[in-house]
Amino acid sequence: MDFNWMTPQEAADEWGISNRRVQALCANGQVKGVVRLKGGWLIPKGAPKPLDGRARNGRKPAKKTDNGDAK
Repeated sequence: MDFNWMTPQEAADEWGISNRRVQALCANGQVKGVVRLKGGWLIPKGAPKPLDGRARNGRKPAKKTDNGDAK
């Protein structure tokens, strides 16, 4: 039998992120082809890791002066 699905834990290992983050991506509809089955998620094997848009807010970190204080 050929299984073409992976669990969130398998996807987390493959993508290098946490199991909970994979579940959140699935719940938000960011993983293409995902299926919810009996309270769990099935992810197509070979599905690409979605882009993580959480940290891209356009701000730059504060510059530090010589004495370590932020300007």
